[in-house]
Amino acid sequence: MKSKDIKPHIGIFGRRNTGKSSLINLLTGQNTAIVSDYAGTTTDPVKKSVEIISVGPAIIIDTAGIDDTGYLGKLRADKTMQTIKNIDMAILVITENNFGDFENYLIDEFDKFEIPYIIVHNKSDLIEINLDLKKQILQTTKHNILNFSTFKSCNFSELTELIKTTIPENVFNKSGLFENLVKKNDIVLLVTPIDSSAPEGRMILPQVMAWRDLLDNNCICMSVKETELEEFFKLDIKPALVVTDSQVFGFVSKIVPKDIKLTSFSIILSRLKSSFDDCLKGTPYIDTLKDGDKILILESCTHHITCDDIGRIKIPSWLSKYTGKKLSFDTISGLSKIETDIKSYKLVIQCGGCMVTRKQILSRLKPFIDAGIPVSNYGMTIAYVNGIFDRVTEVFKK
Repeated sequence: MKSKDIKPHIGIFGRRNTGKSSLINLLTGQNTAIVSDYAGTTTDPVKKSVEIISVGPAIIIDTAGIDDTGYLGKLRADKTMQTIKNIDMAILVITENNFGDFENYLIDEFDKFEIPYIIVHNKSDLIEINLDLKKQILQTTKHNILNFSTFKSCNFSELTELIKTTIPENVFNKSGLFENLVKKNDIVLLVTPIDSSAPEGRMILPQVMAWRDLLDNNCICMSVKETELEEFFKLDIKPALVVTDSQVFGFVSKIVPKDIKLTSFSIILSRLKSSFDDCLKGTPYIDTLKDGDKILILESCTHHITCDDIGRIKIPSWLSKYTGKKLSFDTISGLSKIETDIKSYKLVIQCGGCMVTRKQILSRLKPFIDAGIPVSNYGMTIAYVNGIFDRVTEVFKK
């Protein structure tokens, strides 16, 4: 998963040959997608990073026609539907006044995953939208329709303005990691271990995000490895907040004085990107786990697995030791479709999600939350098995 994927994701949907690929080429200003008069040209979803005028950086996703036919066509249409839960907004493209079951099916899915959308009537230079149909759609969906033509680029500024006003405000790159947690001139200490999983010559994304957000909040930001933490506190500097990598919670919590607020990068990210309250409620279910219970670990990116991998090695080991139970663990990386019966899991643990969007994590956790399955995240789980869950979540309580 590339870091560009944290940008807002905009999906283009509709039937075959409605000009979806032409629209994506117009928005990107490049021949990103293959354009053809033959229906079904687009197969797998195509992603393109783009800077949209008045909107900013975004990821545009071109999808196969929802009305694709045949065995392969059904597979392509299924991939189109899987894309919906991972986007921040949708553009539904129609032509020739065709609006029926296919479009209503897409809209039902948009509503199901709370995806804001706009409707574009393309090729309006050839056939304009029927006013009666426009009125009918407005009454049933509460959405107006934009007459558009990728050939003549008419109403392009209106389209970009619609995109700008439709994308949810919280998906833009305004991290807000430390909102209501710090104030101007606060000293914040970041504990950043350098272990075998750390990238060579640089810091990991959550640490970089934290540094930038603290600077934006006019804080005094300092950083040490956990091995130098005791030496730091000999300097007689008292931070307002200590943020640590969750993996060293047990070690760090013993050194940081009890009157200094403590939390982790993963927990702060969970507040920004995940179902934070659901994770707070779900984490204590660790105490109810029994022999044979299955736990699902959700990684949001693909990475090289090491002998001290946090999701695949450390968390299963810590949970098994804490509970004293024979637990079973499954791990899914990236945003792969979950093929197993979700009701077979007793707990789901999501990573911090630094490389994906808030919408992607919310959509990933939604089926489990709806099914009443407890969810947690890496930082909260590690804090709980170290007996410091209340301490490291106290900073978020109003």
